[in-house]
Amino acid sequence: MSLASKNGIIVGISGASGIIYGIRLLEILRELEIPSYLVMSKSAELTLSYESEMKADDVKALATEVYAIKNIAAPISSGSFPTMGMIVAPCSIRTMSEISTGVTSSLLTRAADVTLKERRKLVLMVRESPLHTGHLRTMTNLSEIGATIAPPMPAFYNNPKSMDDLINHSVGRVLDLFDIDCGKFERWGINN
Repeated sequence: MSLASKNGIIVGISGASGIIYGIRLLEILRELEIPSYLVMSKSAELTLSYESEMKADDVKALATEVYAIKNIAAPISSGSFPTMGMIVAPCSIRTMSEISTGVTSSLLTRAADVTLKERRKLVLMVRESPLHTGHLRTMTNLSEIGATIAPPMPAFYNNPKSMDDLINHSVGRVLDLFDIDCGKFERWGINN
């Protein structure tokens, strides 16, 4: 096992709608015994209160380690702390924009910036629609500097029966980018 895989994945949860994606990601990583390093924005905690019965402490309990949004001295703020990379789920437009410019104001965006500079995988589950040209240009810039833009898009070829099926598919596809098969969704041509 490599040093990076022992150190797991950084999970950022920003204030965009769709906090269930971050929660499910943490649940799956815990189930697979892959360490997770969580940083949540204050807006994410507010969104949680609107979109879930869970409390912030419940979400934090799913992670291996939790770092405060203002803790710029946290291990995940340094490239010398090896990880497989980082997933921001969900990723707000503000968070995406900060990461794109490299002008970071929190541990979440600093950790993403470090992930990029170290040439590790950075996956952003951007949650916004419709997108204007400025959003698209920002996404193009992020793609050019090494990030993967992975908006949660439901798949219907697997004939989902529940919201869980849709959420698991989106999160599972993101984990595929890290060569992690969570076994929680049907793949095209394999299960059908």
